[in-house]
Amino acid sequence: MFYSQELKALKRAGRYRTRTVVSHNLKDFASNDYLGLAHTKELHELACRQLERLEVHSSKASLLVNGYHQVHKDFEDALCEANGFSAGIVMGSGFNANIALIESLVRKGDTLFMDELYHASGVLASQLRHINVVFFKHNDMQDLRLLLENSNAKRKIVAVEGIYSMDGDLVKKEVFEICDTHNALLIVDEAHSSGVIGKELMGVFDYYDICIKENYIKMGTLGKAYGSFGAFILASEHIVEYLLNRAKPIIYATSLSLYDTLLAHESLKYIQENSETLKQAIQIRQKIIEEELGIKVAGLIVPLVINDNKKVLEIKNQLEHFGVSVGAIRQPTVPQAIIRLIARVGESAEDLRALCQKLDLLRV
Repeated sequence: MFYSQELKALKRAGRYRTRTVVSHNLKDFASNDYLGLAHTKELHELACRQLERLEVHSSKASLLVNGYHQVHKDFEDALCEANGFSAGIVMGSGFNANIALIESLVRKGDTLFMDELYHASGVLASQLRHINVVFFKHNDMQDLRLLLENSNAKRKIVAVEGIYSMDGDLVKKEVFEICDTHNALLIVDEAHSSGVIGKELMGVFDYYDICIKENYIKMGTLGKAYGSFGAFILASEHIVEYLLNRAKPIIYATSLSLYDTLLAHESLKYIQENSETLKQAIQIRQKIIEEELGIKVAGLIVPLVINDNKKVLEIKNQLEHFGVSVGAIRQPTVPQAIIRLIARVGESAEDLRALCQKLDLLRV
């Protein structure tokens, strides 16, 4: 067999992966459905009723070839209004959105400054032959500042996450001032912060009350807090114009499905209308995490370091017998193997507390 030796090595190292069909009999503390909206049938029904009134049920083509529908534009406009940006693009996934941004924005003579714990999609894009990338120490603003000060790049592009997907920590507010000072473009991947933090639950820009500027770019996903599928990029008119002309995952991919766009738009309206109730539910869960596990979290991602690839799988399997599902994240995805617990609003606070108490015993 072509890759038998490589597969054997992965199994020996406890890094072998398989797919398992999701069990709805388990309480879900593993997925990124932070607000439980993927289970909110009302949103699905609203989207379906709108879809039934359309002349087509498929987007049919790319955004630039007969695939840009009014439902896309309406959602982009709503996202811009909610987040304070002037232009936006909806597209197929956060993975593709990161590739689109980095592949197109970083040109010859430019330098990309990327947090060392940035998402794998961005890291993959940064390895393209034409891209000059420098990784700075995770969330270390002094390191970033020094690198920018000593750079003579034509353009400087900085890439950070709002809340980091594995560590669950929040980007430092100083990154905005640093990028302004050095006239750097700033990409903020809000996959895990949009819908989770901020006065209006719009993410990091909202949380820090940042005045939107021409050098800021926000990327968010729709398959997490929004309970749908896809992604969006928000930026200035100038940047969006450029992306539409240069970003291959935008130009050559079929546009986001109409159903997913409608569903995400309904979710946005739901978040806006219920932000206070949702914030209270999030705060209750953050308090439980701190009380039971001694961990303060910025959002709803709770990383428990186990540092043993095999043990995290054992803990995950034990918890399934307990009736719950959590993430077992192993190297090389993370430097040290972790149990990744998502304190979803979709599960009760009582069940979360019981799970935390169980985990506190198992992680010893």
